[in-house]
Amino acid sequence: MTDFFKGIPQIRFEGAESDNEFAFHHYNPDEMLAGKRMEDHLRFAVAYWHSFAWPGGDPFGGQTFERPWFGDSMALARMKADVAFEMFDILQAPFFCFHDADVRPEGADFAENTRNLEEIVDYIGTKMEGSKARLLWGTANLFSNRRFMSGAATNPDPEVFAWSAATVKTCMDATQRLGGENYVLWGGREGYETLLNTDLARESEQMGRFLSMVVDYKHKIGFKGAILIEPKPQEPSKHQYDYDVATVYGFLKRFGLENEVKVNIEQGHAILAGHSFEHEIALAASLGIFGSIDMNRNDYQSGWDTDQFPDSVPEMARAYYEILRAGGYTTGGTNFDAKIRRQSLDPEDLILAHVGAMDVCARALKAAAALLEDGGLEANRQARYAGWDTPENRALLSSDLASIEARVRAEGINPQPRSGRQERLENLWNRFV
Repeated sequence: MTDFFKGIPQIRFEGAESDNEFAFHHYNPDEMLAGKRMEDHLRFAVAYWHSFAWPGGDPFGGQTFERPWFGDSMALARMKADVAFEMFDILQAPFFCFHDADVRPEGADFAENTRNLEEIVDYIGTKMEGSKARLLWGTANLFSNRRFMSGAATNPDPEVFAWSAATVKTCMDATQRLGGENYVLWGGREGYETLLNTDLARESEQMGRFLSMVVDYKHKIGFKGAILIEPKPQEPSKHQYDYDVATVYGFLKRFGLENEVKVNIEQGHAILAGHSFEHEIALAASLGIFGSIDMNRNDYQSGWDTDQFPDSVPEMARAYYEILRAGGYTTGGTNFDAKIRRQSLDPEDLILAHVGAMDVCARALKAAAALLEDGGLEANRQARYAGWDTPENRALLSSDLASIEARVRAEGINPQPRSGRQERLENLWNRFV
């Protein structure tokens, strides 16, 4: 045991009446909802990068956190893993997620990076033997190092493409070794800043080929989890190639990968794309590519991805309603891709940020489950489209314009507008949330 979280007890469910801040007030892992334990619905994960690797900087200032494991040695990487698993156990978190650069120090070359990763993955494997925490997903950091300033898969330099592909291979191996349930690709620099030096056709072909290699390697090693792309708009590149769910789906269709790859959707990224979180989830589900979520929020008055912990039950309830409507997670989960504020310096702040977020998500899930069980929203949705359920109206979609015109004339069809009843449905929603 390290002393970093000394004096902080394991967090347990005590109920809404408890005034103990080091307790869950709404998240009861064993509570049954819609036929499953709450823990199995939510599948919470802790993000290694924000909780243990982020130094507390922002676009206008540098490091504010001082952590005893900060540094570039394997000894410090092992200490970081020790602290991480202590936190997982305090929270009773079922999952965690990481990039390669989060868990191992940067080496002098690719070979040293790989040795460092393999060594720390072995160490993490031993930590997992004594913990309930499992790996929700692994990924590669192909955006922080200056070599990726012009992208990874889309880079004009073939050597960067090669380095990136080799790195992803080692990270997929690490994910497989640790029993990860997904592998995520986040194209943090896959975009462009100016068309004056960019070949759009070439870069998109490179990215398509790169992703096809990832899928091929998944099958080669027998990885049973899902391959996920995380859409990310605007930041850091003005024109990101993986802008939102719709953009990603078009890309997958273009390269014949729509049945091989799903999406990991982040609330903050949805907001930057001009969408709501629930829109992106619902669209992904309708297209058959919903996989997992990164749970956070943005500051609505700021223009960048602030990655704050969720604090709005109504917002989260909209998201979980769409997840439940889609049948819930399979391999995915709720990963807290969120940072404590750079002024929150204490170890207790890190724990309590997760405790509060887990309670917010639990309250939201319960509201969403109650809404689905009530059935009022779904009954109204079905009634709105009920006209399409008759054989003659279903036939419209397989008919032709001339035949439809003949029917309109023969039956004297003269439709009148019908209310969408939005305010009534909002009132229904607010009875539960």
